[in-house]
Amino acid sequence: MRTMAVVKRIFQQMLRDKRTLGLMFVAPLLILTLFHFLFTENTAENPKLGVAHVDSVIIKQLKKQEIDIIEYREAGDVKKRIVDDKLDAFMQMNDNDIHLTFENADPSKAKALQVKIQQTIAKEAAKQQAAAMQKALQTIQQKLPIPIKIEQPQPPTVHTSYVYGNKDTSFFDTLSPILVGYFVFFFVFLIAGIALLRERTTGTLERLLATPVRRHEIVFGYLLGYGTFAVIQTLIVVFFAVKVLDITLVGSLWHVILINLLLALVALSLGILLSAFAHSEFQMMQFIPVVIIPQIFFSGILPVDEMAGWLQAIAKVMPMYYGGDALKNVMYKGMGLSDIRTDLLALFGFVVIFVTLNIFALKKYRKL
Repeated sequence: MRTMAVVKRIFQQMLRDKRTLGLMFVAPLLILTLFHFLFTENTAENPKLGVAHVDSVIIKQLKKQEIDIIEYREAGDVKKRIVDDKLDAFMQMNDNDIHLTFENADPSKAKALQVKIQQTIAKEAAKQQAAAMQKALQTIQQKLPIPIKIEQPQPPTVHTSYVYGNKDTSFFDTLSPILVGYFVFFFVFLIAGIALLRERTTGTLERLLATPVRRHEIVFGYLLGYGTFAVIQTLIVVFFAVKVLDITLVGSLWHVILINLLLALVALSLGILLSAFAHSEFQMMQFIPVVIIPQIFFSGILPVDEMAGWLQAIAKVMPMYYGGDALKNVMYKGMGLSDIRTDLLALFGFVVIFVTLNIFALKKYRKL
């Protein structure tokens, strides 16, 4: 009977907490639905290959491999052309030499395209050798009295280069910059939210609001106070990832720190905001599957440009979409501040929005 009394109390407590019940039963369905659409609503396009001075027979065979061919009269600056025209690779022929240049922004995609191209080249080389052999055999059958020298065409030599990375670049090299930012975002959000929640549950926030201190002063005070520790955490994570784990870093370390600091400020202001709507640490944890987990899907780990249009629209209201893009561009592609200014402005915009909402959220705790 005592056991049943405990069970009854838990049932009554859970039934009174509608938010917990909703997140327990609805949140898994939302995440599962998101997974379903992310992996089924796919609008992946054929890889784009630029070509110059390439045999028409090879071009015809490449098109059969579901590769979109864009022909150029001259190759020019190949790497610049790939970036400007958003090509996946560029192919040019010079006598028996074939030069392949891959963008390699997505190593797995680049390797798949490389396999298709090499298979096509090998197949055409085999056809040419077979034709040469057949011609020689026909000559022999004519029983000519002079010796016959059979010359088989040599297979072309393929030279490969990359705009980003190299042949040993793996998918993790493009994934790791995003993970650095995501872990900073996740832990700052969690710690800031729970810390401010404790301020409320212990009555500290109410006592502050009872003083002449203004709401925006309280918000900025919390941001500066907890922000100091968020900065320290960000520096530790970034330096550990780059110096100890030797994660790929092509661009400036200071740009990486700047991006992660902006992500930390976004997470800090968002955590403080959402803590205003939680009454316990358990309720604060319940925001993770709704607010934090979806961020990782739209951060660039999955190609956003291949998602359905409505999923791309959702991605553009996620802070990690801009943070992940900026980190990947700096750490993997070596871009500068001018190349990622849009991402930085978007992150700063999120900070301004969340800080403003924080000031209004504190109004309900001000006792008149």
